[in-house]
Amino acid sequence: MLLSSFQIAAVLFAALFLGRWRAGVQRRNGQSWESLIARLQHDCNVREMSAHFLWKEGLSANPEEAWARIKGPRGLWAMYRNAGVMMEMAEFAARHSDVDEALLETLRSDAAQIRICVLKALAQYGIQQANEGVKMRAFRAASMYTGMAARMTQLLQEHAVGALPEFVAAM
Repeated sequence: MLLSSFQIAAVLFAALFLGRWRAGVQRRNGQSWESLIARLQHDCNVREMSAHFLWKEGLSANPEEAWARIKGPRGLWAMYRNAGVMMEMAEFAARHSDVDEALLETLRSDAAQIRICVLKALAQYGIQQANEGVKMRAFRAASMYTGMAARMTQLLQEHAVGALPEFVAAM
């Protein structure tokens, strides 16, 4: 009796997993540049911290200014979400054209590092509020974010010039 219940549960779990996987593949295949760009959030205000945002890495603000301009945890969360969306954009480009593997791997790494840094900053913010350590992590995340945005701009220039103006406007 227990074994048959376990088997039924295992079959249901496998069916649920396969159903979710198929829905994810269908959603991914139905994406377009426009739908991906529309998912970018505007709450992080990183554009204001860099003189050459989307074209060059680096910030022209200190950690204190960066924290104020990204609006604290709201901006951090937007960077977290946008890093994932930009990663999806890179994967979309790889599926539809010949993308440089090194650039793709760099974008994957950027997205992972930004997300980890943001989660650490948010966890630290939850414990200690906005102290110097939180502001420094937020600054580091914003700096990595500008680099990823510049590399994404490069990818779009090479593989989806038509999507570039929308990306620039969304960022």
